[in-house]
Amino acid sequence: MKVNNENNGPGEIFSAIRACKKELWSIALFSAITNLLMLTPSIYMLQVYDRVLASGNKITLVMLTVIVIWLFIFLGGLEWLRSVIASRMGNQLDMRINRRIFYAVFEGYRSRSVQYAAQGMSDLTQLRQFSSGNAVFAFFDAPWFFLYLLTIFLLHFWLGIMALVGAIVLLFLAWLNQKITTQAVKRAGELSAEASRQVNATLSQSGVIDAMGMHDAFYQRWLQQHRDFLHQQNQVGERGAAVSTATRMLRLTLQSLMLGMGAWLVLLEEITPGMMIAGSILSGRVMAPIDQIIAIWRPWIQTRQSWQRLESLLASAPLSPSRLPLPPPTGYLKCEHLSHREGIHSLLRDISFELVPGDILGIIGPSGAGKSTLAAALVGALAPTGGKIRLDGAELPHWDKNILGSYIGYLPQDIQLFQGTIAENIARFSINDESKIVAAARCAGVHELILQLPLGYDTPLGERGHPLSGGQKQRVALARAIYNTPVLLVMDEPDASLDDGGRAALISAIMAQKNAGSTQIIVTHGSALLACATKLLVLNNGQVNYFGSAQALRQGKVPNERQRQPAVRDDAVAI
Repeated sequence: MKVNNENNGPGEIFSAIRACKKELWSIALFSAITNLLMLTPSIYMLQVYDRVLASGNKITLVMLTVIVIWLFIFLGGLEWLRSVIASRMGNQLDMRINRRIFYAVFEGYRSRSVQYAAQGMSDLTQLRQFSSGNAVFAFFDAPWFFLYLLTIFLLHFWLGIMALVGAIVLLFLAWLNQKITTQAVKRAGELSAEASRQVNATLSQSGVIDAMGMHDAFYQRWLQQHRDFLHQQNQVGERGAAVSTATRMLRLTLQSLMLGMGAWLVLLEEITPGMMIAGSILSGRVMAPIDQIIAIWRPWIQTRQSWQRLESLLASAPLSPSRLPLPPPTGYLKCEHLSHREGIHSLLRDISFELVPGDILGIIGPSGAGKSTLAAALVGALAPTGGKIRLDGAELPHWDKNILGSYIGYLPQDIQLFQGTIAENIARFSINDESKIVAAARCAGVHELILQLPLGYDTPLGERGHPLSGGQKQRVALARAIYNTPVLLVMDEPDASLDDGGRAALISAIMAQKNAGSTQIIVTHGSALLACATKLLVLNNGQVNYFGSAQALRQGKVPNERQRQPAVRDDAVAI
């Protein structure tokens, strides 16, 4: 994939944010002007009480009011501009990293190396919403707390001391809020993600659950996680509510005390009535940034957790260095000491073989031998933990997947068709070439079947290929696999859902691909498909028991006495 490499590494998201420095400086500038203009109400009240009321000059009052109105209009415009810039910055941040995250999510799923790969896109949404919302303004407004506090000190020392003490108490409450809610917020997020994954997995097997009456069992499993989530969420809400209530009460008390202290100082003739009112208003501005931080603390914790998960996700799928484009492959496939482990289970062990263009390799073995794992690894759908797979001499990771994919056909055991038309599914959602689509469908023996559908090739498919039957989906998937005549074609139990007519069409497609020079690998136990094979590979417990000529195995000319022929399917004859 073609992605900018400069952000590769553990700081990719920070680098993407740093690339938005122009927008950040604009927000900082507008925040500075906005916070300076926030002094307008205090100055206005100071002038009204100390100048207008003392002099009785109506013209002064009118002029001051007109100036204040224009300043408020200017302030509103700046607030709007700041919001627009933040929104656009969030969108730009999304566009800078969404491709990397999209591919990293796929890589995380493929390699099963990241626990929370499924959350990648929702974490990106959380990051974008936080950076483009009002929450980000709290970080730019917080430093101006000192300006308002300094202004109160300029009015009178004791007014400043009272505001400072109130601010310290509020900061303590903000720290306490973070202390008592962080772990609960984190745990609630983990439980919510786990419950969502369980629901998605359950819905994907809804037919099986409905048929065998497992609703209550799965409901109880989900309910236990949901109860834990609600418990953690309630803890966050109750603790946060207690701190918020205390903060609100303190702020109201402080404003009243500031007014009372101001009145006392006026009686002592140390300040004017205008200073008393201005100090009361400014005390609210002193508390406002702290209130903002307390309000956004929970979203900030969630955003920070999303950031950390995204960095972990991106670090698990680092960008490969730029490489020279390789010439189109011809189908020489070499497997060198391939192995694969999942946890403590060794699924493949020291597998080596080599194929040339035109070879048809049949892979057989008992259930659990590692056949499907090997098939997935050979097309890059699964990242092996050891060994190398070479196509035309180059390791699979060295190829650009978007380019290599057009030369590979893959028919997995679990057929997955996607929402879209039949034509789009066959063409792999690339630029539709009608002649190649029809040619692939004809080769797979599904052309006439498609023409019988109401909209033909433009028939829309729903989730999991609805409304096609299992056999129809398999034949459409076969057409997708052989679209554009791939040089490497891997099929895992391709005849599992086919009738006799479908099996005949499959054999015809296999022979057509052989004549075109494709290298084919077929996982099957059916005698009809094995009869097409030029080479056989026998797997048992993840190891190669035999690799060599299919004709030699049929004739019993196996080099090693210990190597044995596995049993074939009940409907198959001896090889």
